[in-house]
Formats: sequence, structure tokens, C-alpha cells
Amino acid sequence: MQIAHNGRNSHSSLRPDRSVPVAPSAIVGNIPALTKDFQPVTAEIPRALEAAEIPVIVGTFRQAALNAIEAGFDGVELQGANSHLIEQFLEDGTNTRTDKYGGSLENRCRFLLDIVADVSAAIGADRLGVRLSPFGQYGGIRDTKPKELFSFVIKRLGECHLAYLHLIEARGSEIGLSDELHEGAVNNAVLFRSVFKGPLLSAGAYTPASATVAIEQKQADAIVFGRLFIANPDLVERIGANYPFNAFDRSTFYGGAAHGYTDYKTFGAPA
Repeated sequence: MQIAHNGRNSHSSLRPDRSVPVAPSAIVGNIPALTKDFQPVTAEIPRALEAAEIPVIVGTFRQAALNAIEAGFDGVELQGANSHLIEQFLEDGTNTRTDKYGGSLENRCRFLLDIVADVSAAIGADRLGVRLSPFGQYGGIRDTKPKELFSFVIKRLGECHLAYLHLIEARGSEIGLSDELHEGAVNNAVLFRSVFKGPLLSAGAYTPASATVAIEQKQADAIVFGRLFIANPDLVERIGANYPFNAFDRSTFYGGAAHGYTDYKTFGAPA
């Protein structure tokens, strides 16, 4: 189960006290927020977290991981990608703090590494994966030296004996908003494969053909599919048999009932 904190991408309508979202620094994002009815609304300027609040949030990740294991999940994945709170701490475009959670690479990575340590102690590092999106642009996320930043954090994560590291390819970093690809973007799997000592997963606008090439060239240990798996519950079988894919309906991805979520048919099933 993936566990996450939206940080500045949340909205006051989702918070019990109607307060504005929190973030490392009071810097607004560039994507709309979503209400509980999944309606887009203007993003709000977040409140910068007090230093004393941050260990409390770290503890909520630990509790979420324990809850997931109790519920029967095999493990959890920390959502450190796609402009969520963890990535907001990592990148200097969203983190301008001057305390121990900001400034140097060590400080900006502290929030993530503290969560990794707490969750690993609670459920075991072999039940924990981490997802990152180096060179991503989703939500207005940015860093002045992304290669230096992610080389540092990925090397540190490699020392944590994780179940896996999950990288989103920069060409599909805004895939949640549209299907437009950033052609010519850095290949994260290739760039960071040698930095991470452990199983590496890669995701982001793969086709079965490009996924095959990535595996054959040992760019990653496994390739992750999202949209295709939503629309094709039998995706593995379709790839194996070279069957055509169902088309996905993006308008149903983030809310609603069964339509566009659990009503896609397997190959050959009656309509």
C-alpha cells in the first residue's frame, strides 16, 4: 500500500479545522487542489511547518505502515514523488527552510530518511519501498541541482536495505494530468541504476516493447504499469498473448463509482 502526505497540494476543505495545508515552506504549487468531491479548486498558500510538528508527521507514517500490515498488506511504499510532502522537503524550489530540515542536502533529505528509519523499525526494511521522481515537474516541483540531490538521496536509501526503490521516468512526470510526454528527458533508470544497491523499479509511459528493452538492458529489475493496469485487469495475460488493450478513461481516474475503475472487461469477456 502506498502511503503519502499531500503537503501543499491538499486543501483547507479537507482539513477538520479548515486550516490551510502545510508544507516545508509557504510556497504555493501550480496545480489545482481537489475537494472531497474531487472538484478542482485554486491552490492555497500553505503554512510552513514548525520544526516540532515534523517528528509528529514522521510518526504518522510509522502508524500508517503498522495499520497497513495489520490490514493484511505485504508492505508499504512511501510516496516521495509527484510533488507530495516528502518531495517538497527534498527540493530547494519548495524547501527554503533554514533549520535542520532545510538548506544542505543532508538537511533536506532528513524528513524522508527519518520516515524510512521509523517505518523500517516498525515493520522491517524488507517490507518498505520508496518512490521518487527525479527531474519531475509535476505540481511545479523543481530543484536547482536535481542530479546532485537525487544521487545523494538514492545513495543514502541504498544503505537502508529497502525492499526496492521505485523511480518515475521524467518523460512521464506529469502523466497524472495528461498523456503528454517530455521527449528527450533524462532516463532515470539508466542514470541512477549504479547508485542504488538493491532492487530497482521503473515507471512512466512504458509500452510492453520499451519495457522489454529496459529489462533486457538491465536498466531496472521490474517495470511498473499504472494506467494500462487500471483499464486492463488482465494486463499480464494481454501482454503475454499480444492482445490489444482496453482504452482508459482519464476522467474517471480520481473519483466516482465503479465506472472506469472496476468495470473494465478482461479480453474476450462479453460487453
